[in-house]
Amino acid sequence: MRLLRTNAWRTLACAVLLLVVSVSLAANWLAPGGYAKQYREAADAAPSRQHWLGTDEIGRDRFARVLYGTRISLLLAPAAALLSSLMAALIGGLAGYLGGAWARAAMAVTDLFLSLPWLFLLITVRAVMPLNVSPLASVLVTFLLLGLLGWTSAARVLCATAGLLRDSDFVRQARASGVRASRLFWVHVLPNLKPVLYAQFWISIPVFILSEANLGILGLGVAEPLPSWGSLLKELEGLVSVGEEPWKFVPLVLLVVVVTSFQFLLSEQEQAAT
Repeated sequence: MRLLRTNAWRTLACAVLLLVVSVSLAANWLAPGGYAKQYREAADAAPSRQHWLGTDEIGRDRFARVLYGTRISLLLAPAAALLSSLMAALIGGLAGYLGGAWARAAMAVTDLFLSLPWLFLLITVRAVMPLNVSPLASVLVTFLLLGLLGWTSAARVLCATAGLLRDSDFVRQARASGVRASRLFWVHVLPNLKPVLYAQFWISIPVFILSEANLGILGLGVAEPLPSWGSLLKELEGLVSVGEEPWKFVPLVLLVVVVTSFQFLLSEQEQAAT
């Protein structure tokens, strides 16, 4: 019974994520006007048949901006997670395999990064960069920084796992058979880190989505006119109550649903594994 409930909730989480991704990928068809077109005669308008979620203060269709912003976050957050996971595998995995001074040095650097609130470190690095970068450059810079600064927690896990694999019987047997150290790492150790690396990759995606949203709210994320969940959430700053303009809360609801689906999917996987 518990397994059936686990499968049902996992299926629901996957269906929600698949639906959100599919709708965002169809943004060109669902919102042919685009995210930057201004309807100045209908600026800051309420929802209507033409503009399902109304328009923002300069007349841009909010529904189109939600779709395009969702697509940016859901495509580039996994890319940043992939970059951070690869860095964690190379730094943490290699340090754990080498052991000794290499592992101590790598973990010292990792501890240094972990001792700092990495979101504030990310904000600091992004803040010192020019604010007038192009929208495309801001997207690449934002998620590149996320990937380059978000590898530390996964590196510690992979370092410990690689250390256990280094002392395992099959690695010792391969070493005794004359297999070179480099081949041992790439052929025997690294492939066995895949389950841990896979888990760290999926854990990082919602973290990076929330991080980009925080940067966007502070005005340090994706540059205008490109939308993102962070820039869309920034519109909530002047609202007094939910009932004032409830359609503006659609990006927040969507963000909560997506992050909750990711977290629930991960928790169900952990329960299934145990």
